[in-house]
Amino acid sequence: EPFHPIQGRSPKWTSLEDSVKAVRSGDTVFVHSAAATPTPLLGALADHGKKSSLKNVTVCHIHIEGKAAHLDPECEGIFRDNSFFIGANVRGAVNEGRADCVPIFLSEIPLLFKRGIVPIDVALIQVSPPDKHGFCSMGVSVDVSRMAVQCAKYIIGQVNPQMPRTFGDGIIHMSHFDAMVEHDAPMHVRHTTKMTDVERTIGELIAENLVDNGATLQMGIGNIPDSVLAALKDHKDLGIHSEMFSDGVVDLVEAGCVTNHHKKVLPGKIVGSFCIGSKKLYDFLDNNPFVLMGDVQWVNYSPIIAQNPKVTAINSCIEVDLTGQVAADSIGTRMYSGFGGQVDFLRGAAICPEAGKPILALPATTKRGESKIVPVLKEGAGVVTTRAHVHYIVTEYGIAYLFGKSLRQRAHALIQVAHPDHREGLEKAAFERLKCMPSP
Repeated sequence: EPFHPIQGRSPKWTSLEDSVKAVRSGDTVFVHSAAATPTPLLGALADHGKKSSLKNVTVCHIHIEGKAAHLDPECEGIFRDNSFFIGANVRGAVNEGRADCVPIFLSEIPLLFKRGIVPIDVALIQVSPPDKHGFCSMGVSVDVSRMAVQCAKYIIGQVNPQMPRTFGDGIIHMSHFDAMVEHDAPMHVRHTTKMTDVERTIGELIAENLVDNGATLQMGIGNIPDSVLAALKDHKDLGIHSEMFSDGVVDLVEAGCVTNHHKKVLPGKIVGSFCIGSKKLYDFLDNNPFVLMGDVQWVNYSPIIAQNPKVTAINSCIEVDLTGQVAADSIGTRMYSGFGGQVDFLRGAAICPEAGKPILALPATTKRGESKIVPVLKEGAGVVTTRAHVHYIVTEYGIAYLFGKSLRQRAHALIQVAHPDHREGLEKAAFERLKCMPSP
């Protein structure tokens, strides 16, 4: 545990360039996640790799932000990226075969480090400056990074005064660092797109029909979860227990909707594992005892999630077939993202004894007008959420409740929430597949 001060030990304060010289050929380097991505350190690592002619360095991470300099063409053969959740900056390399990805539940990634399946030689993390006692905060991203730090042989810290100090599991004493680098820079922010009318309608459907007062919410990332949060302004006593959250939660706190009053796991507190959003979000997080940032092993542990009342897990997906199988990490054979915490929380909501609701939402069609409710998933698409896990599927045309329904009944319910232009074709496809007409 990197909490206690180690007497007589202190890090070497150095430059970006010198700090990464500890990385050698064959090492595995972990990079801090999401808004906490230490992009300057990653850039210095790429330069070091080229100058020192390193070979076969593995760079592993969940979603990272900013420029992934180690994936530049001139770094091929020096670095091999291994992503546990694919972001936009590594997606191309993964699909071109220049980088790897691991299908894995977010809650289980720390086990890879703990069991030595993915041994961490060097960890690159971003932290707040040490306080008067020498403790730094991992701030906006505790997630899998806490275990990576615990297991790393060598820890390099990018110390940023703009990193929010958060309460919870992300505290690390500076004596556990081997090298520290001062770098004052704004945190990575999430760039959002304008919410569409379809997304707004989906959000309103979920908020009005599936979210109760006093519910404990988990939401994924994207416009659809954001649209739900925006439609909850009249709800009362909501709680938050989610692997990630963004600005929409802050808006609900300011509206008086989030009190965490009824939660059983850390009542009175928002529980998260990582955050990405705007400066408003980071200002809200800074030194705020209302928020606890936890290790993703327990934040995303389904039996813990289920202890909360009315757990309502709201996630998005790419495609759903007529039996309820869900593709969320790939478009056919093309890898897009990852498992993340979707299954962790859908299962937590499903086993919640007090009216849990596992929800998956998606627009009925793509931008090109193709149905996202399909007879069969695209060839090569991976199933992230099985048809046994799925309870609610929501589109702008309504809510399909699949739990306990036969394949025939599921097909009928899903066709009812498909775009009207595609319903006849889906009925024919369902008959061909099931050898009977879909019916309630």
